[in-house]
Amino acid sequence: MSSTSNASNASGTDPVTLGADSGRTPTSSAGTPAILRLTPLGFPWETADPFLFCAHHDDAYPEADGDLAPRASLAGRELGQDFSRKDGWSMYHGDSVPGFPAHPHRGFETVTIVRQGLIDHADSLGAAARFGQGDVQWLTAGKGIVHAEMFPLLNTDAPNPVELFQIWLNLPARSKMAEPHFKMIWATEVPRVHARDESGRLTDIAVIAGRLADSSAPPPPPDSWAAQPDSDVAIWTIRMEPGARWTLPAASGGADIGRRLYFFKGGKVDVAGVEVPVGNSIELRAAQAVELINGDETAEFLLLQGRPIGEPVAQYGPFVMNTQAEIRQTMADYRRTQFGGWNWPDPAPVHGQDPLHFARHPDGRTETAPAVKTARAAG
Repeated sequence: MSSTSNASNASGTDPVTLGADSGRTPTSSAGTPAILRLTPLGFPWETADPFLFCAHHDDAYPEADGDLAPRASLAGRELGQDFSRKDGWSMYHGDSVPGFPAHPHRGFETVTIVRQGLIDHADSLGAAARFGQGDVQWLTAGKGIVHAEMFPLLNTDAPNPVELFQIWLNLPARSKMAEPHFKMIWATEVPRVHARDESGRLTDIAVIAGRLADSSAPPPPPDSWAAQPDSDVAIWTIRMEPGARWTLPAASGGADIGRRLYFFKGGKVDVAGVEVPVGNSIELRAAQAVELINGDETAEFLLLQGRPIGEPVAQYGPFVMNTQAEIRQTMADYRRTQFGGWNWPDPAPVHGQDPLHFARHPDGRTETAPAVKTARAAG
């Protein structure tokens, strides 16, 4: 995916830097500011090194037509480029099934966390997958891959909500030409930490990358920046019950680590003594533990954390390298090789009506996971 969908409750205000002159200085027990900056969630969500991009897609698709497409008129939509959110959903670059038909990547990774609904993956290496409802796909584009990400709608007698995050994590220069690779983390493999406060109110954390307390995420792909022992990359989703209190622990990597907490659902939360409304990115001082006190609504957050790679970034759409010369070479390579070519019958393959979650890798290895059926978001 290379575009965004939903700016969750963006407030439209300018970023706020909090500190000694702001009149509302959030502090830790050490007395130094815990919040560095508040930024309204936009289109897409603002990120920082080592992350490149973060999109939150939240689409209320209607019943399906039996061919994995919405049973609804598509009149008034700009098919092929529909980010309208008309009736609460978009087709994106799809013509009949919503999603993102074949498109290339080089030089970074995508981490796709599907909270509701399904994604059908197909790529130029001959691999395929269907995943969702709490599953995660971690794809290292490396030296180049073309893939499609379609949103098949299976339910013909009920709505088909799709909610996901797609995160782009940069690769260091030494890994930008690594062999493409993807890893599945099935919903049942994602560690979950359940923390209850003194009043018994629950905070639930899904650990997609990194470590929290005694829970460690499955290892990332081998060439990932997250695989470096000192990268301190963490990707967590956090759900707090109304009135819950929980302390976000300090990052193990110390003061050099970047940390952002994206507050995308709920009402308001107290962060280190500052009341923050929903629809904000909260840039935190990672070396400090921070207490979160939720308001009267269930609150949900995405946490992105990591040590900066600290290298130049040259980007042209879906290609991310270190220099403009490397971008020009990437474009020439793509014109010449198509990163392996596209051997699927159309640019937007889908994988039928079977709800089974599976992955077929380029080497022919196949893995399956049972479909997880749940009424609420899975992460």
